[in-house]
Amino acid sequence: MASFVDRVVLHVSGGTGGHGCVSVHREKFKPLGGPDGGNGGNGGDVILRVDHQTTTLLDYHHAPHRHASNGGPGMGDWRGGKNGETLVLPVPDGTVVKTKDGEVLADLVGEGTEYIAAAGGPGGLGNAALSSQKRRAPGFALLGLEGESRDVVLELKSIADIALVGFPSAGKSSLIAAMSAARPKIADYPFTTLVPNLGVVQAGDVRFTIADVPGLIEGASEGRGLGHHFLRHVERCAALVHVLDCGTLESERDPLSDLAIIEGELEKYAVDMSYAGQDGEVVPLNHRPRLVALNKVDLPDGKDMAEFVRPELESRGYRVFEVSATSHEGLRQLGFAMAEIVQAARDAIAAAPPKVQPTVLRPRAVNEAGFKIRREEKNLEPLFRVLGEKPERWVKQTDFTNEEAIGYLADRLAKLGVETELFKQGAKPGDTVVIGGEDGVVFDWEPTMMAGAELLASPRGTDVRFADIGDRPTRTQKREEQQERRDAKAAARAELEAERKAGIWTESVSGRRAAQPVKESGLEADDDL
Repeated sequence: MASFVDRVVLHVSGGTGGHGCVSVHREKFKPLGGPDGGNGGNGGDVILRVDHQTTTLLDYHHAPHRHASNGGPGMGDWRGGKNGETLVLPVPDGTVVKTKDGEVLADLVGEGTEYIAAAGGPGGLGNAALSSQKRRAPGFALLGLEGESRDVVLELKSIADIALVGFPSAGKSSLIAAMSAARPKIADYPFTTLVPNLGVVQAGDVRFTIADVPGLIEGASEGRGLGHHFLRHVERCAALVHVLDCGTLESERDPLSDLAIIEGELEKYAVDMSYAGQDGEVVPLNHRPRLVALNKVDLPDGKDMAEFVRPELESRGYRVFEVSATSHEGLRQLGFAMAEIVQAARDAIAAAPPKVQPTVLRPRAVNEAGFKIRREEKNLEPLFRVLGEKPERWVKQTDFTNEEAIGYLADRLAKLGVETELFKQGAKPGDTVVIGGEDGVVFDWEPTMMAGAELLASPRGTDVRFADIGDRPTRTQKREEQQERRDAKAAARAELEAERKAGIWTESVSGRRAAQPVKESGLEADDDL
């Protein structure tokens, strides 16, 4: 079972807001005291918070789905619903929050740093909040909205000042154990270190942290060995220490060739530059200050190898230290050299002026409607899709079992200008209108459904604009009625054409009238007067 996890995909969702309440205040001698329905409570947020007692993301590896509690519904007597409880998820210091596409959302550094991973949905307004001079006693309330739901990637990047890099079995874990109180696993076989190790070192007045990552080999950028998977843990380090094995028994290896291979692998590693700017510009790993530690000089062959390669390394500009994790030779000098680099980096950060991000104000354009209408085609028939933050939110807040709530939605959409824009787009009565995306609400558009304050005088929960409509026919029924009218007109034309061909239309109307017998006062037409 995994004991160290430094990358997880977390599925978080905020709580759903509670629905508003429809209520009328009633007391003795005041049976209709006005609306008193309270608002629904807001859903809880999901917050990531840095906790120094949390060192791994293992809990989220086993339970990746996290959901905050929902808000309570509103109640009568102006009582609001209970807000959902905020779900706080502790994360280690140095956790980077990203999207699945790699976009950095937050870089959580420092105890108590927080990031809202998923916001809770707002609660719906009760009928008390919806009352106005024109709508004194609303018989409806707004529904609460669902909380934000998203998938975030959590990557742990350890907070360390110095990073130890080198081949497997070069002695990195032994150095950490010799210089600090850390006790990493140490064995005489490659890839003993499978997870990053941290140790705290005290050198004079400077206290700093060193990190040991699993060993690199040639081809690590292509996935050989453990690859570059754990190099993210040294991205925050101020300097690197190349730990070179001077006592290796492999004939094809030597400290100089090992250094060239490690430098080449560091060159191929792409440091995440997207969150640069908090502590300054992020510098690639192979461009940071580097020290060289020639390890295992306690061995006779190791001492000779160190003395042989030291002049060449110093000629390249490296500061070289001959050390031994077993005898502790040279560890004090190496520790003070590390402390010197760390203190210089800290002083540079302290002396640099704080970078303040300018506040960018983006006011809404004067001619911005707040929505857009896109004309589409489905089943060879026109379809108009209304997209916008306000219309889509209003539809989700509407209770479609309540006529007055639907009328209120029609008023809001008409005031926003949706109906006017549909006319401009060429929409006709009976056309399909969708508000929202693929899961939007579908309407058969009826432009006669106009808004107006004079139409609001109706019983609570109803709307007089629906009274005249009754059972509104569906689009299929409308097409069938239209086809029946066409068939009736075609039959009438065929009957008239048959009468014309039969000669019924050849005799004039006056002639037919003259041929009819005249009966008047009981006398025959040919009697003498």
